[in-house]
Amino acid sequence: MNSDLIDQFVALVGESHALRIHDDLTHYTHENRGLFVGNTPLVLKPANTKEVSSIMQLASQTRTPVVPQGGHTGHVGGAVSDESGSQIIISLERMNKVREIDLNGNVLVCEAGCILQTIQETADNNERLFPLALGSQGSCQIGGNISTNAGGTGVLAYGNTRQLVMGLEVVLPSGEIWNGLRRLKKDNTGYDLKDLFIGAEGTLGIVTAAVLKLFPKPKGKAVAFCGMSNVEKAVALLKRASELAGNSLTAFEFMAKTPVELTVAHIDDIRNPLSRFHNWHTLIEVSSNRSEEEAMETLQVILEEPLENGLIEDAAIATSIAQQRDFWRLRETMPLAQKSAGGSMKHDISIPIHRITEFLVKADQLILGDIPEARLYTFGHLGDGNIHYNITQPDGAGEQEFLAKQPEINEKIHDLVVRFEGSVAAEHGVGKLKRALLERTKSPVELRLMKTVKAALDPENIMNPGKVISVE
Repeated sequence: MNSDLIDQFVALVGESHALRIHDDLTHYTHENRGLFVGNTPLVLKPANTKEVSSIMQLASQTRTPVVPQGGHTGHVGGAVSDESGSQIIISLERMNKVREIDLNGNVLVCEAGCILQTIQETADNNERLFPLALGSQGSCQIGGNISTNAGGTGVLAYGNTRQLVMGLEVVLPSGEIWNGLRRLKKDNTGYDLKDLFIGAEGTLGIVTAAVLKLFPKPKGKAVAFCGMSNVEKAVALLKRASELAGNSLTAFEFMAKTPVELTVAHIDDIRNPLSRFHNWHTLIEVSSNRSEEEAMETLQVILEEPLENGLIEDAAIATSIAQQRDFWRLRETMPLAQKSAGGSMKHDISIPIHRITEFLVKADQLILGDIPEARLYTFGHLGDGNIHYNITQPDGAGEQEFLAKQPEINEKIHDLVVRFEGSVAAEHGVGKLKRALLERTKSPVELRLMKTVKAALDPENIMNPGKVISVE
């Protein structure tokens, strides 16, 4: 990019809201796990939708590729520019206002740069719940959550981000603004255009605002941490909990022995709620719109018979809100604890729930056949079939030697996922990391349809090129 064009872009937002190549751009060009490092001559921070539109008009006229960026907490390189230095980054961080909260309609309208935790707290202060919950909620932005169709711990009861969005405002590659900020529960007037942009990772347009669904704030919650001998019993317990609690079952997490052990060992102030470590553990949350007592009663009914017949080996029920947070903190800090244990191979996958037991048996056999001392660091959201099938290097082994086997291991795991009719990108998206994998695992019909949509909305391929799908 020449300096004249850079100056034209800068003029659209003002010099104080632009970063040039001589500034420190590390935060914007480095993927947060260090897997991808990009290069850019310019980071623009627009203040409103009109400025985003002006940027895209100029980008369209000059065929300048752009990379939309939210809180920059992704894991697949979806918000990182490439190494060429020809792509500019548009950061939505200044567009962080809650525009409106409608308590009668149970909706909240906000800009794409709103921090997820801010939205949660705004809802909570108004006796409402916005149920999207992620480990990065203190820094991730709702625009990024929408663009990746983020999952998290509330999917079992409330669905992915897609199910929490009623309407969107989007700036198209041409600079046109689509105002789809509708809040209708019934609207059968043709294609539901918002679904094109949810999960598209900024490859079709830039989400600038959204209408989000709110829910009644639960009057009470009950949380239990359980131990059992195998994952088949965890699946059986999920079935029982779903039957007895229905929509009141708001979370059902599962964790193998290794991640619980390593989290207790490596994270300060984390304790095992049980007297010993079990082969598998579950964290169950039941909510009630009536009372804490009702939530507790429901949870006790769920656990009573399984404790008597040996389906559950041991269980602890949180007796305070602080203890509930401690139970959840054990689960939520598992990714951080894994970093302390050395090299790791990570797989964000989903499997049909009824096939999870069979999948894990076969996957474990594959891994231990190749790396007999590997530590299987499996955990995830059992209630929606999302497994973080991670592998930590053997204790005392060399990290580089271990990670050298990753391409071969990844291929085996992903092939197995496809055989079990699962997904190789459950909640973190595709980005750069899984683009080739997507093209290897999607059917020709699906790929053709995706490329057709991309070509129709972004014929010059300037919207986040190189991410999700290749059209070159």
